[in-house]
Amino acid sequence: RVQLAESGGGSVQSGGSLRLSCAASVYSYLFFCMGWFRQAPGKEREGVAAIDSAGSTGYVDAAKGRFTISRDSAKNTLYLEMHSLKPDDTAIYYCASNGRTCYFPSLSPSDYNYWGQGTQVTVTA
Repeated sequence: RVQLAESGGGSVQSGGSLRLSCAASVYSYLFFCMGWFRQAPGKEREGVAAIDSAGSTGYVDAAKGRFTISRDSAKNTLYLEMHSLKPDDTAIYYCASNGRTCYFPSLSPSDYNYWGQGTQVTVTA
């Protein structure tokens, strides 16, 4: 069973930047569909960014132009670069894998089977 471990969260001021990392314990999982999701208090978990097996990416509208998803196969790690952060970005961020090859970067949490424990991102005004 793959293990996913997020890191890089923290507290930043509005307009700041963070880079989240997700280390996968099984190399091949990095090349399945993988995504970043977030859940704010009292809200449902939502997809933020995803990358498919071919490297195609997808983003929620609120993240377009500010967030970038990428993976480094040499480090077995998925990243989420976040810039121009806003208080509305405050949430627990999770990485996830669907555990199989796929060619559509889905942002639907129900399409993913393996989840990390999450990392807190807090953006202050």
